[in-house]
Amino acid sequence: MTVAVEALLTPDILKPARYLGNELGAIHKPWDAVTVRWVLTYPEIYEVGASNLGHMILYSILNAQPRQLCDRAYLPASDLAIKLRSSQTPLFAVESRRSLADFDILGFSLSYELGATNILEMLALAGIPLTWKARQQVKADEQQVWQNPDATSVHNRQAAPVTYPLIFAGGQTATSNPEPYADFFDFIALGDGEELLPEIGLVLEEGKVAGLSREALLLDLAQVPGVYVPQFYDMTPDGSVQPNRPDVPTRILRRVADPMPAYSIGLVPYVETVHDRLTVEIRRGCTRGCRFCQPGMLTRPARDVEPAAVVEAIEQGMRATGYNEFSLLSLSCSDYLALPAVGMEIKNRLKDENISLSLPSQRVDRFDETIANILGGTRQGGLTFAPEAGTQRLRDIVNKGLTNEELLRGVKTAWEQGWDKVKLYFMIGLPGETDVDVVGIADTVRWLQQECNAKGRKRLHFNITISNFTPKPHTPFQWHSVATAEFARKQRLLREEFRHIRGLKVNFTDVRLSAMEDFVGRGDRRLSSVIQRAWELGAGMDAWWESLDRAYAAWTQAIAESGLDWKYRQVESGEWNIFGTTEASIQPSASSPYPSLETPLPWDHLDTGIDKQWLKEDLQRALQAATVPDCSFDGCSHCGVCSTDFGHNVVVAPPALPSFAGHFVPNQQRAQRVRVWLGKHGEMALVSHLDLVRLFDRVVRRAALPITFTGGFHPGPRIIPASALPLGVTSAGEIVDFELTEVMDLAVFRSKLEAQLPAEIPIYHVEAVPVSSPAATQLLEKAEYLITVGIVQPDASAAIQSLTLSAWQAWVNTIQASDALWFQHTTKGGKTQDINLRDRLFDLRIEALVSDTSIVLRYLGSHRNDGTLLRPDHVLYMLEQVSQQELQLLQIHRERLLLATPEHSELQPT
Repeated sequence: MTVAVEALLTPDILKPARYLGNELGAIHKPWDAVTVRWVLTYPEIYEVGASNLGHMILYSILNAQPRQLCDRAYLPASDLAIKLRSSQTPLFAVESRRSLADFDILGFSLSYELGATNILEMLALAGIPLTWKARQQVKADEQQVWQNPDATSVHNRQAAPVTYPLIFAGGQTATSNPEPYADFFDFIALGDGEELLPEIGLVLEEGKVAGLSREALLLDLAQVPGVYVPQFYDMTPDGSVQPNRPDVPTRILRRVADPMPAYSIGLVPYVETVHDRLTVEIRRGCTRGCRFCQPGMLTRPARDVEPAAVVEAIEQGMRATGYNEFSLLSLSCSDYLALPAVGMEIKNRLKDENISLSLPSQRVDRFDETIANILGGTRQGGLTFAPEAGTQRLRDIVNKGLTNEELLRGVKTAWEQGWDKVKLYFMIGLPGETDVDVVGIADTVRWLQQECNAKGRKRLHFNITISNFTPKPHTPFQWHSVATAEFARKQRLLREEFRHIRGLKVNFTDVRLSAMEDFVGRGDRRLSSVIQRAWELGAGMDAWWESLDRAYAAWTQAIAESGLDWKYRQVESGEWNIFGTTEASIQPSASSPYPSLETPLPWDHLDTGIDKQWLKEDLQRALQAATVPDCSFDGCSHCGVCSTDFGHNVVVAPPALPSFAGHFVPNQQRAQRVRVWLGKHGEMALVSHLDLVRLFDRVVRRAALPITFTGGFHPGPRIIPASALPLGVTSAGEIVDFELTEVMDLAVFRSKLEAQLPAEIPIYHVEAVPVSSPAATQLLEKAEYLITVGIVQPDASAAIQSLTLSAWQAWVNTIQASDALWFQHTTKGGKTQDINLRDRLFDLRIEALVSDTSIVLRYLGSHRNDGTLLRPDHVLYMLEQVSQQELQLLQIHRERLLLATPEHSELQPT
């Protein structure tokens, strides 16, 4: 029986706040005021999806379109998924809380080869058929219609024939090779979506008004550049993909759009996300030409954002969101020539606000003292560099464009500027690699440690990730692969070398995972059945991290059942080592044991702008260890991208570098302490205490309140809650102390704070208290609660007698008359203590009889931060002891906190 979503979002699931859909910046458009209703669905848990900049930008752009709305959905964690299935409640969009099947169009982000199983999981949870054929062929009497007896439920759908939403995918993996996933999607959005998705929305709107059939609508969409409709194409015997009707294009164009930093100011989640910061894109595309790098090939040309637009987006975004960290995003931030000037300008403007900058990708050869100053300070983040290979020869083969001298200069600069730990990425299995190159990784690390060594300084430590080369479509190395046995041998070789180096933490990618990525990433339409069967066997994305053995077994079983185990064994054995053949053998030849470079590939019908002939020529250059310059800064490499369809490189000259104004110095001046009494109601009760503390920090920043900071290496705002409130508990009497660097008018302080707090966290009272007096957390003495208590499965014969008001009153009287009610408490250290709960109870009374089986009680008990507490479950325990009944807590509400100071002890919220 379908239930309301609200009934599923309870404290017994992990982080229920991630499903609320009421974050700062969430957009709630009236359902009936629009024509086209989108859901952007991210097939990962909320903490990952809500951190994705592309997801947020497209959400904002679609909601800016007239007559259209866009909601969001994420992969539910296993606990909520179990609830959805057991209650037959369909997966919902977080803002409207409507079933995904109620919308017109669902867009999935497909950014990883093995991520499609999560998409199938979401479709199944939503009650939507998995394949485009099933969605078209299901008849009205065969359709699964979610029923709900509540006619007002958002999940109540008419039992008439259902038109399922259009299902599409976008993202890097979908753009590079959508063929393994072709059975699941009505269409694929290729390339950048900022301009493409609004165009799709217009076609949908016109088609909906005109009453077009599903096939006619898809045919209209197929005419939009960047839209690929797999059902209008077939795989031919030679492996190529060709149209099966004359009115669709033979090749489908990848769309290109310029970055839009103004749309970066998106949501501010309540829960901590993977990238819990403001992110602003500064450059899209990379022309470095690393021969293994798919993003570098699929995002060309390179397009810089004007520095003024970046600075404005960051400054406005930090003020609007309250984040204490921002990130500049690009495939290679260091190739944004304005980076030093932009970073320094923002660093100077926000100097007094304890703001830090992170750069997810930077070139070690361009890391200098200026960048170090931008990244450094009291909240110094980590540094990550990617040499990729351990020798100069191999770096030339992959066209990395990095010398040993540049590598040392960058790492040494970091060490001299105070970094004691640096993360390095290397890759094994690259074309042309020998054991000398593999050992060269360890030699490089030793050499860097030796060069970064001085008396009185800690040894330079490295976190090293060793990944396995996986060939990617649309790259010069798409024709090369390596046997898993060879990967395993090289990993053993490196492990032995690393045993003799101190100060290292090394992570290796499992070779089975890499082989499966290769198998799916370069596969064709035959793999759709493999993916579906792997999902049926439990191979969701999380399975790889929870139990790699189980996930691998599921995938290999699915491959075997589909009759493609021969193909997977070929991948495991290394289909083609291009450096193990002669130059002649990679030319078309019937006698060659390896595929020809002329063999059609499953993705040849996608026009990414990169000329396939250029990829072949660049592969030949790799065989000769010849490098190609970066065409953003040197001559054109003639890859084929620069054109009317894809545009040209846009490189912005660097502005003048501002003078460095210094790092953040925490202002520890304590001019005023403001004590605030506030509540926590409704769904805000599902926000945890730690998330609430983060919320207060961001609220103070958005309100521009002059908060005092602590000292030390990690200064924090002096915001001091009196007591943590358990998850799911509402309150009308929380107390928080705010310490300020300057005296503020209390009415102004309250007004600014209220303007930034959610409506379900109301302020009741604000008072200035002496800075020299103890904080509220030190004065805390008592707490008053209202608790709703119910009897669990009462015995029918005794129900009338035991559930009368007089029975409840008798139990309360017994507790009050007792001198001792003992409870055995187990400490965190495992020791047991006997506690007299009666000593901690000051008052207990009946507030109201709710029903025949439940009652509301009011109690006043100890609530000191030294551990002298009387929790609601303690009161429940005492009631069970005197009643000899099994009871349960149905609801908990904290009415007020009482402080030891006389003038505050009886303060009531107003």
